[in-house]
Amino acid sequence: MKILSIQSSVAYGHVGNSAAAFPLQRLGHEVWPVVTVHFSNHTGYGAWRGPLLAPADVAEVIAGIGDRGVLGSADAVLSGYQGDPAMGAVILDAVDKVKAANPDAVYCCDPVMGDAGRGMFVRPGIPEYLRDTVVPRADIITPNHFELDFLAGRATNSLPELLDAVDVVRATGPRHVLVTSVLHGDVPVGSLEVVAVSDEGAWAVTTPLLPISPNGGGDVTAALYLAHLWTTGSPATALERTIASVFAVLEATLAAGTREIQLIAAQDAIAAPPARFAARRLR
Repeated sequence: MKILSIQSSVAYGHVGNSAAAFPLQRLGHEVWPVVTVHFSNHTGYGAWRGPLLAPADVAEVIAGIGDRGVLGSADAVLSGYQGDPAMGAVILDAVDKVKAANPDAVYCCDPVMGDAGRGMFVRPGIPEYLRDTVVPRADIITPNHFELDFLAGRATNSLPELLDAVDVVRATGPRHVLVTSVLHGDVPVGSLEVVAVSDEGAWAVTTPLLPISPNGGGDVTAALYLAHLWTTGSPATALERTIASVFAVLEATLAAGTREIQLIAAQDAIAAPPARFAARRLR
């Protein structure tokens, strides 16, 4: 597929487009990376250098791609962290242009806003903007459990409650929802779940809970789920392949003892996801 990916970029390490582009390319897909920032490293280090691009400049880059007459050949738009509503408006305008030229194109949004234990880590107003403006326009969203609860306006502590919350969010627009880092009362100690829900049903994969939480894992997950869902048409298969690859990346990261995800070291598990975790049907 051909993917217009509008995200951040770092020179050192892997987050945003610097995490999403290589896995997609390793799977054989064409990526058009449009960067919203170009930092030396991800902000988890506490210090970084480099420019934050103005929304107008990002729009100019997208317009230049449009000048080549190729936006209609894009199969998807992918986005992650959105620093302010002005950048979000640029992304949504790009989605409109791609879909106008190719009605079969999809928009995959990772609604980055916070995480359990950390709370919200984006600017005030961004969570509400994502919930009210961006998510309803998306075809696929990949929130973590904390973000799903915010989007649905409720706390979920059991699998039935989580599925009800997904239904609330899906009613606003997105057809496909992938919920990561799921922890509820029915998840075994030392494990976590990832849940995929679509018109076709709902599935879950349970994995061991690794003692790391590096930056960029969510960016890889969103990219891989988009790719596998598009190529297979099966949410269950896309879930299994995505989690197998991401878990292999996290295992390699843990073994390396680094805070940067080991995309290059684990690339074989990205190109050919091992049959490691079976999705169980929930409904």
